Amino acid sequence: MEIIQKYFDDFSAAQEQQFRSLEGLYKEWNDKINVISRKDIDQLYIRHVLHSLAIVPVCTFTPGMRILDIGCGGGFPGIPLAIFYPEVEFTLVDSIGKKIKVVQEIATAIGLKNVTAVHSRVEDLPGKDFDFAVSRAVAPLKDLWTWAKPKIRKQTTTDLPNGLLCLKGGDLAQEIFESGTRPRLWEIFDLFPEELFRDKYVVWVQKK
Repeated sequence: MEIIQKYFDDFSAAQEQQFRSLEGLYKEWNDKINVISRKDIDQLYIRHVLHSLAIVPVCTFTPGMRILDIGCGGGFPGIPLAIFYPEVEFTLVDSIGKKIKVVQEIATAIGLKNVTAVHSRVEDLPGKDFDFAVSRAVAPLKDLWTWAKPKIRKQTTTDLPNGLLCLKGGDLAQEIFESGTRPRLWEIFDLFPEELFRDKYVVWVQKK
């Protein structure tokens, strides 16, 4: 938790308690259903929570916005973002039922009222009125944009126009080329100068 407070220090008591509760809950659920790599679980806060929060300095979500988390897995980046933004509505979608169960149970356990967990493929999800889609290491950018684009409304509701915000790592040149998009990239190491985040990026594609 200290690594989170190194970069963010204005949480309410409720938010701080929600963040602190994540470690025990994820360890408990990981013993039943492997949703996080065994070698990563002891570094939950830097590898999963802080990494998810790299979206925050790039784009400020405002109250009433609707965010779609594509392929949320065990709840990243959606759950940390939902804690950070309690007045923003998050829909977390994954095609694997046991992962959605973990998301539902953890959201309930920490009292998150702004999370809806859906067991579905994102392309089968009804609704086309999200402000942003977010994702973390789920699929190539080409696929993510194909799934996200129809779900996002064309609008500017914050400091960035609506679009896709995804967390990716490594050499992205070929992936970006194949996607046919012209994204903007932020180096996470510039936002959170931790060695783990070298060669990791927040990638934004605008809905035009």
